[in-house]
Amino acid sequence: MSCHEPLLTVNEVSTRFRTKRGHLRAVERVSLQVEAGETLGLVGESGSGKSVLGQTIMGLVSHGGNTTVTGQVLFEGRDMQSLSRKDQQRLWGKDIAMVFQDPMSALNPFKRIGTHITESLRAHLGLDKKQARERAIELLRKVRIPEPTRRIDQYPHELSGGMRQRVVIAMALACDPKLVIADEPTTALDVTVQKQILELLDSLRTETRMAGILISHDLGVVSGQTDRVAVMYAGRVVETAPTRQLFTTPRHPYTEALLAAVPRLEQDPHTRLESIEGGLPDMTRPPAGCAFASRCKYTQQKCREVVPGLSASADTAGARHPHEVACHFPLGGPAVAELGIPTVAAVDDRVLEMEAI
Repeated sequence: MSCHEPLLTVNEVSTRFRTKRGHLRAVERVSLQVEAGETLGLVGESGSGKSVLGQTIMGLVSHGGNTTVTGQVLFEGRDMQSLSRKDQQRLWGKDIAMVFQDPMSALNPFKRIGTHITESLRAHLGLDKKQARERAIELLRKVRIPEPTRRIDQYPHELSGGMRQRVVIAMALACDPKLVIADEPTTALDVTVQKQILELLDSLRTETRMAGILISHDLGVVSGQTDRVAVMYAGRVVETAPTRQLFTTPRHPYTEALLAAVPRLEQDPHTRLESIEGGLPDMTRPPAGCAFASRCKYTQQKCREVVPGLSASADTAGARHPHEVACHFPLGGPAVAELGIPTVAAVDDRVLEMEAI
């Protein structure tokens, strides 16, 4: 791989599932890149296609039958879609790993914690039973599980939710992968444990220089843990930018609405939170134009008729990581200003508040 070539390149990837109502467009023509050592945040509400995209990148979405995957996923220049199932499996754990949302579904209740970790070590690194056990204990210690020599022989149900999530992280990191996809890794955890897990992931990323994709519906999670953010809506990426830039100067109305829904520290606890009226469109029958048009306060006729493409804003065109938005009338532009509708100011203080939460 060239030193200038991204670790991961996703080109026009679409994932569709055949249902009784027709083809469900879960992911639609998504393109993105992840460089070695950086973390990309993937955000959006439930049903936006984040998890399906992560599974498609990993190659976990089965081809054929009721599923269609098109486009190209390149990992270190290799086309993941053209690899045989066996060749893909050789990459799982060793080069690309995934931290799943629910540790109880990711862990076999009939297997001890040690077995979950040592299987990958023996398969990919060729360690013998003793070496694999020693490495597994070291990994449990690395993810800050107390008494690792005792915990390694326990079953998943004997551990707390936070500990189980740490085990899943240890499994993902076992073979020192170059890319880890973390799918909502803190969803089922309380706030204190969430903070611990996020700090753990961040410190491990810094220590190992691994790249990451952090999938979350929580803007507070990605604000302090990522280098860049891609916002997804109805299967498409609608905005992408360096993290602080996206939070301070959102260009897409959906991003603005997500930011407006974030509680402020100075707010009265009884203040009603902002919400986004309506819901995601039926992606078996997608709208003719912008999928967000029915929920957007800036909608004009063109929005209902033409799907907007992702393009760089004029002030960042030519930048290594430009601020891109899929909107006919992006925020900050003259067309929106002429409507006379007040926009939500996303300032640095909001980013700092979310990082503090």
